[in-house]
Amino acid sequence: MKSEKSLKQSHKILFLNTLAFTICFACWTLNGVLVTFLVDNGIFNWSMVQVGWLLGIPILTGSLMRLPVGILTDKLGGKVVFSTLLIVCSIPLFLLPFADSFIMFAILSFFFGLVGTSFAVGIGYTSAWYPKEWQGRALGIFGMGNAGAAITTFVAPSLLNHFSVGDLQNGWKILPVLYGFSLLIIGILFIIFAQNKVVEKQMRTLPQMLSTLKSARVWRFGIYYFLVFGCFVAYSQWLLPNFMNVYQTSLVMGGMFATLFSLPSGVIRAFGGYLSDKFGARKVMYWVLSSSVILSALLMIPKMEIITAGAGIMAKKAGVVTAVSANNIQVDQNNFPITEKKTQQTSNNIFPTKSSWQKIIVTQNQQVAKKELLAQGITSIKFDANMWIYLLLVVLIGISWGIGKAAVYKHIPDYFPNEVGVVGGMVGLLGGLGGFFCPIIFSYLLTFTGFWSSSWIFVLLLSAVCLIWMHHTITKMMNNTQPNLSKQIETK
Repeated sequence: MKSEKSLKQSHKILFLNTLAFTICFACWTLNGVLVTFLVDNGIFNWSMVQVGWLLGIPILTGSLMRLPVGILTDKLGGKVVFSTLLIVCSIPLFLLPFADSFIMFAILSFFFGLVGTSFAVGIGYTSAWYPKEWQGRALGIFGMGNAGAAITTFVAPSLLNHFSVGDLQNGWKILPVLYGFSLLIIGILFIIFAQNKVVEKQMRTLPQMLSTLKSARVWRFGIYYFLVFGCFVAYSQWLLPNFMNVYQTSLVMGGMFATLFSLPSGVIRAFGGYLSDKFGARKVMYWVLSSSVILSALLMIPKMEIITAGAGIMAKKAGVVTAVSANNIQVDQNNFPITEKKTQQTSNNIFPTKSSWQKIIVTQNQQVAKKELLAQGITSIKFDANMWIYLLLVVLIGISWGIGKAAVYKHIPDYFPNEVGVVGGMVGLLGGLGGFFCPIIFSYLLTFTGFWSSSWIFVLLLSAVCLIWMHHTITKMMNNTQPNLSKQIETK
């Protein structure tokens, strides 16, 4: 049991780690708001695919470098690595206002994306300060720094609008400078107040440390994290243009809606750590993956209108069309009432709505045969994809992923107590790659299908793969450890 003084020191380090990670995460997702603003206001004429790349490039850097940074943290300690990272990453943010092309913006985004490695640093550094029984809660609290994405989506749109009053072309340049100063200040605070600590038993060589990555379990955890973290990062940026295009929200309102997704998902991660400690990470992951399948299946239904053939009107017998009006056709002495198309009011219904009408296809004095079509039937089925229902589902899946992020990392100190930095770095790398690839995949799906909710189809398939893989692995493990029980169940 840790002494009160030792525990107090651990809590201080946890606070510094969480604060630094929150600021880093806010910077890591900066492009989601900034690039959307620049394109929406015509400051840069980038295509949707280019936007997808700019959203993903910082995530790529932070992902690829997580493993080496995790190893450095295990070797050198979190204070040295974290303070260096914070100060170095402020430099490309100070230079971002000078970017005047896609290539320049992409290069600087690549370098400030290194802040994404802060997760690997914090995981190893936090884990070094806490015993096993505290790991789930401590790592869950540290993971609340994911809420930094909410800081960007909530504050940055208003700041951009404020800075751009009177100078639309140059006002945005103040924002990355502010973000750079925030990293610099936190880096200095880390140097002053943090205390370094390296996990014991670190006499292993680099090849020995990397040998852990041969375990299939590491890669399975990584795929889970690709979903719960990678998709979270992707949607933290993707939801803003999504709401603006589908529901015509303003930049500020779209940012608020994106915040409602990212803030609870980040904050609830601590609760996910508690649930993992109490019920076990495996059971929690069952809940998370099952809910992800269900919610993504609901979210993938697009806002749409289907036009199909409806009930038409045919002549009862041969004759001549003697009169035609908007609501009636007369054939000889027989009248055929016509249902006119009603003007549809702008609505945001929860359930699909149907309307039917008929389109006259004959003219006056036209000779018609028996059973000949006089008016074509048309039916419209409209689904508004109610914005508030959509927002609620988005918030729920974000909360589910937030719990899942903690559950995935609860596994690591249990299975790999002496390689938390290495394994955490690899799992974080795979999760971060999800944050990089997903916006690009989403942009290509949008270009190919033409509808925004196509991204949720990808999430549904990925969630189903993770759930099936996990269940298969667990079932196989149970059969191997208790084959007699398995045979009894199958016999019964």
